[in-house]
Amino acid sequence: MASAPAQQPVLTVEQARVVLSEVIQAFSVPENAARMEEARESACNDMGKMLQLVLPVATQIQQEVVKGYGFNNEGEGVLKFARLVKMYETQDPEIAAMSAKLKSLLLPPMSAPPIGGGITAS
Repeated sequence: MASAPAQQPVLTVEQARVVLSEVIQAFSVPENAARMEEARESACNDMGKMLQLVLPVATQIQQEVVKGYGFNNEGEGVLKFARLVKMYETQDPEIAAMSAKLKSLLLPPMSAPPIGGGITAS
């Protein structure tokens, strides 16, 4: 019997809440928190460096959780989970709130440049 191609996992709203909660909790694990802090410090609030240093660490942390729910153990699994969460955000306020919390863990607020964007000479 030939095996069918791998299907994208289908999660109910309730299951998506559980997985999202576990993903958020994974960022609180001391080892993961230390890895994220180190990556953030290395990035020095530079968006380009954040993408190079923080995003890969965040993706690895999320992968560890979502792979247990049938998503592949590569960045693609995290992206598929993110799309699923995005779809449920409009249907479920709890998922929307957890998604916002996760985003705040991934990309802390960055200071806006001053209005007018003037740079003073030193």
